Amino acid sequence: MSGRGLGFTGGTVDKMESILGYKTDLDMHTFVKNVEKIGISMISQTLNLAPADKALYALRDSISCVENISLIASSIMSKKIASGAEKIVLDVTVGKGAFMKDKESAKKLAKEMIEIGKLANRETICVLTNMDEPLGYTIGNALEVIEAVQFLKGKMSDDLKQVVLELGAYMIKLAGLGENLESNKKKMLENIQNGKAYSKFLELIENQEGDISCIEDLDKLGKAKIIEPVYAKKDGYILEIDAKEIGKLAGNLGAGRSEKEDSINYLVGIELRKKVGDKVKEKDILAYIHSEKQEDTIFAIKKLNEIIKISSEIVNRHEVIIEIVK
Repeated sequence: MSGRGLGFTGGTVDKMESILGYKTDLDMHTFVKNVEKIGISMISQTLNLAPADKALYALRDSISCVENISLIASSIMSKKIASGAEKIVLDVTVGKGAFMKDKESAKKLAKEMIEIGKLANRETICVLTNMDEPLGYTIGNALEVIEAVQFLKGKMSDDLKQVVLELGAYMIKLAGLGENLESNKKKMLENIQNGKAYSKFLELIENQEGDISCIEDLDKLGKAKIIEPVYAKKDGYILEIDAKEIGKLAGNLGAGRSEKEDSINYLVGIELRKKVGDKVKEKDILAYIHSEKQEDTIFAIKKLNEIIKISSEIVNRHEVIIEIVK
């Protein structure tokens, strides 16, 4: 169950709706039926899931308490508990592109959510993950669907693979289906390699009236009118790719919304070709801009050259899994 993207954040619902015909606006009865039928469903948030949380959020906004950690913790956990989750694994992102900018704040949030879980008799584990740079290589709705499909077919970026396997391994453990985390990760990789994970994704889409031919032939998802490369201006190593700034830039291209009522363009976004720590030479392609307007493309190329910082010295890659909080 997911919300829509707002500001520099991307919503899973928006990504799934880039698949032709896919319906996310389902009632709880249909959602439950879907899970009973095929074991999985992906829907937009229902208005009546945690009505008190909605009222509290509006109050928090009006009195400038949006960033209060206790209120964030209760807001997140209210929806997990109300949706009926018996065991909860949370990805708590840390860094420039996350709400929690530093590890200490993220740990505090994680511990409060775990305590709330205990009060509701729900075992909760928090995995702190790095969000200083974007996870994976794409930012944008259809672009991220393409990357997810490629992942399910075995083409995985290292950082995305680490996060998916870590979260999944703990989900399997909490479900009582495997105590050993490394064995759980192997099980997941086996189900990717044997095609079961990809087949289940197709089943999820088809069950909610999505056109699976868009996934079987990814070109059918469509492409932005303009796809332009961004070139490195000097030799060196990638020092920084600010996740928040990249998210804002993708939003400016039309991939996000600044108001809830705004419409979005599913095809625009940014496709990175380098990650922090990668070696680059002058005129290497750093990224591709996917846009609809030439003026947006020109602005995005200029902006991306500022966001992607290059150092003359060797740069260490980011630690992807920062800490597990139980």
